[in-house]
Amino acid sequence: MRVGLVGYGGAGRGIHARLVKAAGFDVTAVVTRSPERREQVLADWPGARIFDDLDELLDARDAYDLVVLASPTQLHEEQAAVVLAEGVPLLLDKPVALTAAGAQRLVDLARTPAVPFTVFQNRRWDPEQLTLRAVLDSGEIGQVHRLERRWERFRPESLGRWKENDPEGGGLLLDLGTHLVDSAVQLFGPVESVYAELRALSTPTEDDVFLSLQHAGTGGVVSHLWGGSVVGAPGPRTRVLGSNGAYVVTTFENDASPFEVMDAGAPAGSEGWIARGSERTFVPRASGGHEDFYPAVARWLHEGAPVPVDPQDTVHTARVLDAARASAVTGARVPV
Repeated sequence: MRVGLVGYGGAGRGIHARLVKAAGFDVTAVVTRSPERREQVLADWPGARIFDDLDELLDARDAYDLVVLASPTQLHEEQAAVVLAEGVPLLLDKPVALTAAGAQRLVDLARTPAVPFTVFQNRRWDPEQLTLRAVLDSGEIGQVHRLERRWERFRPESLGRWKENDPEGGGLLLDLGTHLVDSAVQLFGPVESVYAELRALSTPTEDDVFLSLQHAGTGGVVSHLWGGSVVGAPGPRTRVLGSNGAYVVTTFENDASPFEVMDAGAPAGSEGWIARGSERTFVPRASGGHEDFYPAVARWLHEGAPVPVDPQDTVHTARVLDAARASAVTGARVPV
């Protein structure tokens, strides 16, 4: 599979190009105007064609099989609309748009005529998420009544990136909240109402996020989701409470946390533990990971396999985030 990549920064080079290479595929075309990044492209992918803008890339249709949009969030909707209008297969980084209306617009554009379209909700392939799915399927913790998940860091001084500073498209609600909501929905189904608290503590955009989601038709499961940058003591990454115990993951991707001491003695290849009071049992890590995403994309495009992420799922996530913004303004729980 040949990939045409729009953007070669933290997402483009740091995530997408790395996973493309791990899958044994090629980045054959890149859109970037930065002289430094052009040098990086040629060093990483000798022979790749480099373009100044998206229109130039689309004119060179024979250079790739799939366009991957890894540009800043505020550009996603309009750039994706251009790609879809050309009938070019598209992988769009999350979030797909700033609002649910924008997300639905893209889904509709891809539907008639049918254009291959998927979304990079890569956190569905987190080892933690895959292991939790296996725990839930086993029934070992019984009937679940609450999911808690935190994406917290101690970063009291901003890194100065557009994600921290741009009021349009920046902020943790769209950045981390998109992943947190998508993960909760994948586990416990659609959301029927949201309560949210959003604050900007150290940046112009929100860097302190709390969401309470009431899931529909799942026996009353509630998800409590946190995202924060000014958190001196990041809490346990995941805690899922059930009628017969809990599943707990203390830390995430080596982020520092005082709770990591609870993993002392964990055997190699484990991913969290099941707890019942002071009793705990370590859980074997489920197989799979982010490196499975691009092979799944190739099977979808070339072998007719199921789409890795249904774009319609992202519309529901966007509706949840829209409701969260409304709740944060009014202080009330808002239906989705």
